[in-house]
Amino acid sequence: MNQDVVMAIVKLKLPMPLRRFAEGKNEFDIDAENPHQALVAITESYPSLRSQLFSEDGKIRKFVHIFVNNESMSGLSQENPGKILSDGDVIILVPAIAGGADEKDFSRSLSREEVFRYSRHLLMPEIGIEGQLRLKSSKVLCIGAGGLGSPALLYLAAAGVGKLGIVEHDKVDLSNLHRQIIFTTADIGSPKVEIARQRLLELNPETEVITHYTRLSNSNALDIIADYDIVLDCTDNFPTRYLINDACVLLKKPYIFGSIFRFEGQVSVLGAQDGPCYRCLFPEPPPADLIPSCAEGGVLGVLPAVVGSLQATEAIKRVLSVGTPLIGELLLFDALEMRTRVVEISKDPDCAACGISPSVTGLIDYRNFCGLSDVEVDHNSLPYISVEDVKRELDENASIEILDVREPHEFAISKIPNSRLLPLSELASRLHEIDSAGRYVITCHKGKRSQEAYKQLRQAGLCRLQILEGGVDEWALKIDPSLPRY
Repeated sequence: MNQDVVMAIVKLKLPMPLRRFAEGKNEFDIDAENPHQALVAITESYPSLRSQLFSEDGKIRKFVHIFVNNESMSGLSQENPGKILSDGDVIILVPAIAGGADEKDFSRSLSREEVFRYSRHLLMPEIGIEGQLRLKSSKVLCIGAGGLGSPALLYLAAAGVGKLGIVEHDKVDLSNLHRQIIFTTADIGSPKVEIARQRLLELNPETEVITHYTRLSNSNALDIIADYDIVLDCTDNFPTRYLINDACVLLKKPYIFGSIFRFEGQVSVLGAQDGPCYRCLFPEPPPADLIPSCAEGGVLGVLPAVVGSLQATEAIKRVLSVGTPLIGELLLFDALEMRTRVVEISKDPDCAACGISPSVTGLIDYRNFCGLSDVEVDHNSLPYISVEDVKRELDENASIEILDVREPHEFAISKIPNSRLLPLSELASRLHEIDSAGRYVITCHKGKRSQEAYKQLRQAGLCRLQILEGGVDEWALKIDPSLPRY
């Protein structure tokens, strides 16, 4: 340590996906000379964070972006520790979390009904008749009609966007309704695209709504996106995020990125010619087991309304060519603290997609890139056991213990009788509590976390392990319908 450098007292803010590795805490006061030293210090206090933040060569992993105040710090390592810190500096960890329209023919005028419908827009000098005609001539694609897509689509249709495209393969589920406000209870079981189209036309029959009842894939992404001016990424998984990014970069289409997790959201305008793309921000995805989806991690019901509305706002600004877009900036929203922060992100000249010499010149295998293909391949070789077989063995008083690796708040919602709670986030530090000679069936909500728990327990030397097929959800569905599902 350089004796001439005075240690600074700084704040380190830990994002929600990483807090489970730090006893749920989100903010820390740390004494450090530089950002790298601060990160080393937090991992010394919480060893489980080490593998999440640092690769084996000691560098910060590429799915985590580091900011000091609003300044991006890239490539941090022991040799490149970052700037000298001052008292009061704030270090923010931002992990990856599963444009303008061309010139149009504005010769069409607004009808008498449209003038009245959009009168509050027309009174604004930043919009007026010409701006409303720009909206009427614009074509916006929303990929995903769930939590983010619901408010975004409603506000884009209400604003008078002329052509709205919707890409969605899912059907309405009861668990969607606490946040996906475009649907109602009567819509359960119906295709989301059809219900969304119906609602948007009821809201504004002047808008043309095009439905793409399909999952976005390598075979259709370029053809679908090519027909639109602006794209909204309202998805919830990393393979589709990288697919959208690469397709938009290849087609030179700007897109509005949005993501949510529990109480936090992120928004940016990506893929614009003069700004970074998603790969500039996150060159590689996080491990498949690190960042859970909303279905596993949960999300505050109103949070998608905030983030989806911000995405719609950025799209409308882009069409109108007004205001300052979030190009080269990432807006972070924290609902618990009711704070927003905008941090700068730079276009990476070495970016695999939009850099000077890109290596991604076409669409790739995104599931494999995100580390998900191995899970599918290994599925058949893992020791699964059905809920029916577990129930039969329990009834026969077999020597078997069910380990539930969900979080305590999930365990309180619904649990298999006599199961033992041992959260995945605490598993590494509580291995000593498990009898290595015992036989265990591992369960979680639907099975994903059970796979990771199985790997950890196998590495610790336990052999008599099985994974409950379908998890607690399958138990509630087939064995005990009185248990609530979530």
